[in-house]
Amino acid sequence: MRVGLGQCDWTFDNEFGRLKGTEDSTPQLIEIPMYLRMAKRFAMETDKRLLAKAVWALGVKGLRSVHRHKRRLKRGEFFPPFLYLSVINSCNLRCQGCWVDVGAKQHKIELDAANRTIEQAKAMGNSFFGILGGEPFMHKDLLNLFEAHPDVYFQVFTNGHFITDEVAARLRKCGNVTPLISVEGSEIISDTRRGRDGVLNQTIAGIEAAVRNKLLVGVCTSVCKSNIDDLVRDKWVDRLIEMGVMYTWFHIYRPVGPEPNPQLALSSEEQRRVRQFVVDTRATKPIIVIDAYHDDAGNALCPAVTGFTHHVGPWGDIEPCPVIQLATESIHDSKPLKETFNESGFLRDFRELTAQNTRGCVIMERPDLLLELADKHGARDTTARGKVMEELRNVEPRRSQYQPGDEIPERSFVYRWAKKYAFNDFGTYGKHYQESQYRDPDQQPPKSSAGQPDSQLPVLN
Repeated sequence: MRVGLGQCDWTFDNEFGRLKGTEDSTPQLIEIPMYLRMAKRFAMETDKRLLAKAVWALGVKGLRSVHRHKRRLKRGEFFPPFLYLSVINSCNLRCQGCWVDVGAKQHKIELDAANRTIEQAKAMGNSFFGILGGEPFMHKDLLNLFEAHPDVYFQVFTNGHFITDEVAARLRKCGNVTPLISVEGSEIISDTRRGRDGVLNQTIAGIEAAVRNKLLVGVCTSVCKSNIDDLVRDKWVDRLIEMGVMYTWFHIYRPVGPEPNPQLALSSEEQRRVRQFVVDTRATKPIIVIDAYHDDAGNALCPAVTGFTHHVGPWGDIEPCPVIQLATESIHDSKPLKETFNESGFLRDFRELTAQNTRGCVIMERPDLLLELADKHGARDTTARGKVMEELRNVEPRRSQYQPGDEIPERSFVYRWAKKYAFNDFGTYGKHYQESQYRDPDQQPPKSSAGQPDSQLPVLN
């Protein structure tokens, strides 16, 4: 199969091309030339002012925010060092497995409320914010939000369709924004996955506009059955590097929402394959590879359970993470955020109960726990459709990032060091996890498929 991306045509076969690398006693020496190439790319291909701002706001201040988080935990206090805000529910696409009410009446976090939330988080030491939607660039005040907070850094999860040269130039002027643009496969697969025609070409145009304006550009993929063979391979990463993309993120498709399309979900073997690919790519390619599901030793974790991050939805509800649409508190409450996060029984019980039962994704493995928590705390459904409880009852449990006995540690000494300090479980699983309570979805009998909504969208191989 041949797929055209930009000006490059590339051919895919059915064989998975595993990255080559040696496992000798001196991996650091082998990696040094690669990191020198990566440093050269950052120095030559991005705006120096943007790079310096990223190093300071995201790097230095980000590490400081994690350090403050650790100190708070020792005092028995809590405030997540990173926050994600879904600023709007609207989107121009209709993606398979989307949990957001993109077709509902538009609702957004108004600029004043967003500014107030960010200011309160900044007062707690936070310096990095993830911006989600819907499609964030459909929020008319989004760029004003970035300009109002030059002392922090924003990562925008976007399909790239609204990134024109004009928008990219303004983002460059802001200097504190990195677009993370989603690519879901070849042209045909992208159209199927995203529910519209011509999606890939518009996305590539957005990437090119961002790169032309020397932004720090990332590309992410929700890896599923229909795109794993096309995108989880060296050729795709090499293409990203050629295009001027500086980082990438391969995250696992989660079959949730009103049309979960469970036929797209990866098997345990395929998830291990993605993990191995990420680890190998980090050690051999001059591009940053993000993941949010493993520590330095390859032990699975959930950043919401460890307290690393929580999420604010388009209606202002404070949720454990974007896909868990349950809440008991809101940013619109009169209580300050500091008190809300520190005192929320729902969020505290979410972290502790989940950590007791699994190191993986609770909505994939144990949706029953979320129903239990919602009942205990009277948590509200934060969606416009009002069917989250029903959706949770219909989830077919399956393995997520937690693959007991098949942990794959980091090869790269840089990633090992960074994760040991800044991205680990902060003692959560050591304190709460009880192996006797873990239910391996691969060993459980399947639930009845009755009540599952049927999808008319095919899986293209």
